[in-house]
Amino acid sequence: MTDRSLLKRTIVKEEIQSAHLKESRALRIYLPPGYDPKLSYRAVYCQDGEEFFNFGRIATWANQLILEEGIEPFIIIGVEVNTKVRTEEYAPFGNRFDHYLSCFAEEIVPYIEGKYPVRPEPSQRVLAGDSLGGSVSLHLALSYPELFQQIISLSGAYYEQTQHHTALETDLSWLNIFMIVGLQEDSYTTDTGVYNFVELNRNTRDLLEERGATVHYEEKDGRHIWGFWQQELPAALKYFLQ
Repeated sequence: MTDRSLLKRTIVKEEIQSAHLKESRALRIYLPPGYDPKLSYRAVYCQDGEEFFNFGRIATWANQLILEEGIEPFIIIGVEVNTKVRTEEYAPFGNRFDHYLSCFAEEIVPYIEGKYPVRPEPSQRVLAGDSLGGSVSLHLALSYPELFQQIISLSGAYYEQTQHHTALETDLSWLNIFMIVGLQEDSYTTDTGVYNFVELNRNTRDLLEERGATVHYEEKDGRHIWGFWQQELPAALKYFLQ
């Protein structure tokens, strides 16, 4: 008989005070079935934390991967965001962007590593984000390569500023990124304009590959919605975790 306690997942809500953002920031922590604080775990950090849990069903997918597909248990950290200031934090032209990067790397990561048994090596961390969450994840890796070298990008919003920043890099051989974009995202309206996300992702893929990054790139039928991304999450997680 299977011990039911081994199948149980736990989702913990945390809140940290950020000196960089001058406010509190909510976190959701997924602890896998059979979680043991004496062990050590890989960590997946998600932008738009609430949406990754509610719409991406990432905790459900994680349980399935661990219990049914033999993936080594891992911890998920969902970093929540106020949608009213999301663009200001996630876009490189936002007035909270630099503060958000600093908060993530210098406050959130140390807080998690001080409280949970996650492995501190960059090879044991994955950053995940959708749309602007994908592009801010790339900026985090470019700014803090000693922390982040693996990225899941779901229809990344790689606007001109992000492409320019990427083009300034000379060696990205340390970076490994999983990119997917929907073919029906060729004219998507955002709060800052209408963009062809297929073109943005193709251009960014080329920039990354030209600089030596390892890029897993896919285009599939899909729109700029969680209904598309949710179905792609298991493959994205397995790409780094299996």
